Amino acid sequence: MTPPPPPPRPGRILRRSLSASLALALTALAAATTLVVTGAPPAAAAAVPAPSPLNVPGRGATVPFKEQEAEYAATNGTLIGPNRLYGSLPSEASGRQAVTLDAVGEYVEFTLTAPANAMTFRYSLPDNAAGTGRDASIDVRVNGAQLKSVPVTSKYGWYYGGYPFNNNPGDTNPHHFYDETRTMFGSTLAAGTKVRLQVSFTAQSPTFTIDLADFEQVAAPIGKPSGALDVVSDFGADPTGAADSTAKIQAAVDAGRTQGREVYIPQGTFKVQDHIIVDKVTLRGAGPWYSVLTGRHLTERHKAVGVYGKYASQGGSSNVTLRDFAIIGDIRERIDDDQVNAIGGSLSDSVVDNLWLQHTKCGAWLTGPMNNFTMKNTRILDQTADGVNFHYGVTNSTVTNTFVRNSGDDGLAMWAENIPNVNNKFTFNTVILPILANNIVTYGGKDITISDNVMADSITNGGGLHIANRYPGVNSGRGTAVSGTHTAARNTLIRTGNNDYNWKFGVGAVWFSGLNEPIQGATINVTDTEILDSSYAAIHLIEGASNGLNFNRVKIDGAGTYALQIQSPGRATFTDVVATNIAQSNPIHNCVGAGFQITRGSGNSGWYADPPACTGVWPDPVWTNGGVPGGGGPGDPTDPPGPTDPPGPTDPPEETGNLAQGRAVTASSHVDVYGAGNAVDGNPNSYWESRNNAFPQSLTVDLGSAKAVKRVVLKLPPQAAWATRTQTLSVLGSTDNSTYNTLKASAGHTFNPSSGNTATVTLPGTSARYLRLTFTGNTGWPAAQLSEVEAYTS
Repeated sequence: MTPPPPPPRPGRILRRSLSASLALALTALAAATTLVVTGAPPAAAAAVPAPSPLNVPGRGATVPFKEQEAEYAATNGTLIGPNRLYGSLPSEASGRQAVTLDAVGEYVEFTLTAPANAMTFRYSLPDNAAGTGRDASIDVRVNGAQLKSVPVTSKYGWYYGGYPFNNNPGDTNPHHFYDETRTMFGSTLAAGTKVRLQVSFTAQSPTFTIDLADFEQVAAPIGKPSGALDVVSDFGADPTGAADSTAKIQAAVDAGRTQGREVYIPQGTFKVQDHIIVDKVTLRGAGPWYSVLTGRHLTERHKAVGVYGKYASQGGSSNVTLRDFAIIGDIRERIDDDQVNAIGGSLSDSVVDNLWLQHTKCGAWLTGPMNNFTMKNTRILDQTADGVNFHYGVTNSTVTNTFVRNSGDDGLAMWAENIPNVNNKFTFNTVILPILANNIVTYGGKDITISDNVMADSITNGGGLHIANRYPGVNSGRGTAVSGTHTAARNTLIRTGNNDYNWKFGVGAVWFSGLNEPIQGATINVTDTEILDSSYAAIHLIEGASNGLNFNRVKIDGAGTYALQIQSPGRATFTDVVATNIAQSNPIHNCVGAGFQITRGSGNSGWYADPPACTGVWPDPVWTNGGVPGGGGPGDPTDPPGPTDPPGPTDPPEETGNLAQGRAVTASSHVDVYGAGNAVDGNPNSYWESRNNAFPQSLTVDLGSAKAVKRVVLKLPPQAAWATRTQTLSVLGSTDNSTYNTLKASAGHTFNPSSGNTATVTLPGTSARYLRLTFTGNTGWPAAQLSEVEAYTS
C-alpha cells in the first residue's frame, strides 16, 4: 500500500531482559559464514543467532506449527547472510539468513521437536530468462528414506523495476525472491524424526535456497454440519479441479442465503475463475489443508478466485461467515486495478475464521463503508500487495490472531481515504517480511488500537509500525486524519525499519509522518513496547509535523543508527524509555532543533543527548552484536538499567546551518504525493508541486523563531529529466504569520540541471519567523515546484 514517490515529470516495552521476553532458544553460536563441502558429515550451519518472532511470550499470533530455521539445521549446503541490504537474497529471509543448496545430494535436515504430519517450507529458486519463473522439485526424506518429491516454483516471485513493478529480468531492482509450499507426510512423525529437504537433480534449477520449515499436526477433516448444503453432492462442483466450479459454488451460496442454511465445501481442490459473491451466509470447509479454492480466468486475467461481499455502492454484504478453507490463487504480477484479492468488497457484521490465503494480490482488501468485521486465526502468505487493508470507512473492525508472511506491501494496513476509519484494532498478530512498506500501519483514522503484535524483518520503504497522515484522502477536512487516541501497546518489533530506495536513508522501526498535514490534536500512546535490533533508527519522525506522541515503558535494544531520528517538528514525552546498543555514539539525529520538543519524565536512559547530532550525512548502519541485541540479565528486572538522564535543558541549542530543514511548512495546494513537507525533508529527490494551471501559489516555512535570513537556496531534483526552467517568484517575511513584508521582489530564477538545478536568492537579513515563497510562473511546468527550500543567516 506504500508505493514509492513517482519519478520526476519529464521536461520538469516491557522493560525485561531480551532473554526473558524472547526465549530465543538459539542453537548456533558462531558468527562466520561457513561453506560445508558436499558429502561432509552433517553439521549445523554456522549461523548468527537471531531472535525469533515466534518466541515472544504473550504477543503475536498463536500458531499451530513449530518453526525451524534452515540456518540452524543440519546441512551440507552453504549459509547465506546475515545481510539486510535490499536486493540481496538473504535480506528477504527470516532472520536475514538461509541455506543455499546447489549440488545433487545437498540438503537441509530438521529434527522434529513435536509430532507432525505436515510441513510448510519457505524457499527461493532463481527466475528464468523470460521472467516467467521455473518449476522444479525437491525430495523430502524421512530418517534417510525417500518419502516424496515436492514441486517448487519461482513463478510467484521475482519482481523488477519501480512500483508497481514488472516481470522483466532485464530491468533493475530484483526482489520478492521467496515462496512457500506445503505438503502432508501421510502419517504422524514422532518427535525426534529427521526430515530432510534434499536436491536430487539440478537440471530444472541450479540452486534451491531454504529459509525455514514449519511443522504441524493437522487435525482430521471437519465433516459437513447438519443441515448444510454441499457444493459437491448438492450442486455438482468438481473437487478434482478439472472443471470450473465457479457457477456451481455461487449457486450453492445463493441457495444458502435464501434458505438460511450453511454451505459446506468438502475435501477437494476447486477451480474458481471469478468472485464468489457472499451475503448473509456461512461458507465453510473441511479445514484449510483440505478444502481449497484456486484458479484464474484463462483469457480475462483480471478475473480470479476470490470471495467478495457486495460493494457498498451495491448495498454491501452483512452477516457473512467464512471459515475452515483455503484460497490459493495464481497471481504472478502486481496490477493495482485488478480485483484479484482473496477476500474483498464490503462485509459488515461478518467473520473470517481459520482461512489460508496465498498467491492472491491481497489477502483481504475490505472497502467500506462497512462496520464490525473480524478476521481471526488466519494465515496470509505470499501476496503481491497488502496482507490486509481496511480501506475507505471501515469501522469497529478487527484483525486478531492472524499470521502474515511475505506480503508484497504493507502487512496489515488501515487507509482512511475520504471516509473515516474509526475504532479499528489489530491485535495479537504476527507480521513478518513485508517485501515493501510496513509490517503494520494506519494511514489516518480515529481511535485506533495496534496492540500485542509481533513485527519482524521489514525489507524496504517502510518500518515496523507506522502512524501517518499520508496517502490520498487522509486529511482533517474530511475527518480522516489521525485523530482521537491511538494506542500502540505491548508490541515487539524485531529487525524492523530499513533503507528507503527513494529517500536514500533509513526508515525507523516506529515512525510517524505528517506528509499531508501535521499530526495534531490526537493522542498517540506507545507503551510497554520492545524495539529490538532495528536496522536503522528505533523511532523516526519525518514530513510535516507529528505531535501528541507519548512513549512509556519502551525498551530499545539495538539500533543500526540512532535511537531517535528527527526529520520533522513535533512534540513527544518520554517516560521509562531505556535504550542500549545504539550504533552511533550520539543517539539522536535532529536537525530541526527546537522544532522537536521533548518532555522527559523519569526512568529514561541511553537515548538523549544535548546537543543531538546534525551531520547532514546519513551513516551506514551497524547491526549490533552480530544480529542479537544485548542487554538484560537473569530474571525480569522491572527497573531500567543505569542512571536516568542528567538534568539539562529540554531543547537543543539553535542550529546555524539550514534553518528550514524539517520545519513546519504549509502550501496553498499540492498534487498527489507531492506535499509541502517534501520541500524541507533534506531529500533532493522528493519535491513539492502545487495544483497545476492555478497560479499564484505559495509555500510558507515556519522557522520556529525570528531569524535574520540573508540567503535562501531553492532546489529542484538534480536528475537530467528535469529540463532547464525559470520560475517567477517573490520572497516575503512575517513575524506573526499575519502581516507579510516583501523581502525580495518578484523575479525569474533559472534552474539548470547542468549546474545542480539550484537558485540562490539573497535577502536583506530582515528578521522573520515565517518565510513565504509566492510563485506566479514556471516555464517548465504549469505549477510551482521545489525539492528543497534552504534558509541561512549568512
